[in-house]
Amino acid sequence: MIERYTRLKMGAIWTLHNKYDLWKEIEVLACEASVELPEVGITAQEAATIREKAAFEDARVDELEATLNHDVIAFLTNMAEHIGEPSKWVHYGMTSSDLGDTALCLQMTQAADLIDADLRALIEVCKRRALETRDMLCVGRTHGIHAEPMLFGMKFGRWAFALSRGRERLALARKQCAVGAISGAVGTYSNIDPSVEKHVCEALGLEPDPLSTQVIARDRHAFYLATLATIAATAEEIATEVRALQKTDTLEAEEPFTAGQKGSSAMPHKRNPITSERICGLARVVKANAQVGLDDVALWHERDISHSGAERVVLADSTTALDYMLDKLLWILDGLVLYPESMLANLNRTRGLIYSSRVLLALVDTGMLREDAYAIVQDNAMAVWTDVQQARQGASFPERLASDARCPLSAEELAAICDPWAFLQRTDALFERIAAL
Repeated sequence: MIERYTRLKMGAIWTLHNKYDLWKEIEVLACEASVELPEVGITAQEAATIREKAAFEDARVDELEATLNHDVIAFLTNMAEHIGEPSKWVHYGMTSSDLGDTALCLQMTQAADLIDADLRALIEVCKRRALETRDMLCVGRTHGIHAEPMLFGMKFGRWAFALSRGRERLALARKQCAVGAISGAVGTYSNIDPSVEKHVCEALGLEPDPLSTQVIARDRHAFYLATLATIAATAEEIATEVRALQKTDTLEAEEPFTAGQKGSSAMPHKRNPITSERICGLARVVKANAQVGLDDVALWHERDISHSGAERVVLADSTTALDYMLDKLLWILDGLVLYPESMLANLNRTRGLIYSSRVLLALVDTGMLREDAYAIVQDNAMAVWTDVQQARQGASFPERLASDARCPLSAEELAAICDPWAFLQRTDALFERIAAL
C-alpha cells in the first residue's frame, strides 16, 4: 500500500488533496484494524463498506471548514456524506493529531525520498566530472588568495563527499520522522487499542511512536528541517564557488548559457551566473526555516497548536525549495563549462609565488634554520608580489631566488621545485576515494 504514495512530485506531496488522501487511508486502515477487536462493534462488512465508499472532495471540505472552523471535523463530515451509516466507526477513539501528525510524517518521508533521489543524481555527476578533470591543473585559493597548485577535479570530489554526507543525515532524519501515532487524546490509548496504531503504521511504512502525547514530538521535525538546511548550505557552497569562478577576473568555470538566453536588459555582453545566485538566495529561506522547526519543539504540556500553522509553511517551502535547488544544481554541474587555459593563466599569474612552500622546505633541507629560510623566501616573494600588483615587468620568483646570494639552491634545482606537478604526486589517493564513493 505504501507504493501508492511514492510516485508523487514534490509539489503534489504538499497539496491539500494529498493530505486528505492520506487522512482517508489512515481512517480506513484504523477501521479495518478495529474489526479484530471485541470491544469495538464494527463488523467486517462495515469495514469493507467504509473502504469501498470512503471519499472526499477538496471543495466540500473547504466549504464545511468555513463554517466548522476545524479542518479534521470538516473532512470527517465530508467522508460521512459518502459512507453513510458505517461512518460512525470512522475516527473511533482517535483525536485530530492522530490523523494529522501521522499523515504529516508520511508526507515528510515522501519528500525526503525525492530529495534523496536528487542527491544521488548529483553525487554521480560530481564523481563523473571529478574523474574527468583529475589532471586539470588550477590554483588553490585560501582567503581568496592564490595558495598552491591543485586539480580541478578535487572541487567536484569535495562536493560529492559533502552531498554524500547530506544523504546520510537525510536518511537519519527520514527514519526519525517515519513514525505514526494513533494513541488518543493524550497518548494513553484510552479509547483505542495499540494494535490499531500498529496496523496503520505498518501499512503506511511507518513505525509507531513509542510515546506520543497527542502530538508526535517536534524534535523530529526540527532535526528534519535542520538537515534540509544543512543540505541547502552545501548547495549554496557549491553555487558560491561557481559564481566566484565565473567572475570575469577569474573565469575558470561558467554555468551553462543556453541558446537564446539574454544576460542583461542593458548590457548585451553579459553572461551572469543567475542560476547559481538563485540557489544561494533560496538557501537563505531553507536555513531560516530551520529556526522555525527549533521554535516548534516547545509546546505547552501535552499539546498546543502553536507549531501547526508555522510548520505547514516551512515544511512545504523547505522541501520544495531544496528539491528545486538540487535540480538546478544538477543542471549547472552537469553542464559546467570549464576553461583550463584560463586556469593555467591564473596559476602562473603570480610568477611562481605559489611554489613558496616547497622552496621553504628545500632550504630547510639544506640545513638552514627555518626562520632564516622563511626570511629569504618572503623577501623575494614580496618583491615579486609588488611587481605583480603594479603590473610591472620583473623577474619571476625562482629567478629572483636564483640571484639572491643567501639562497644556496641552483637555478636548475629551483626549476624542479617550482613545478606544479611536484605538489600533486600523492593525489591519486584522493581520486581513488572519489571513485569508491
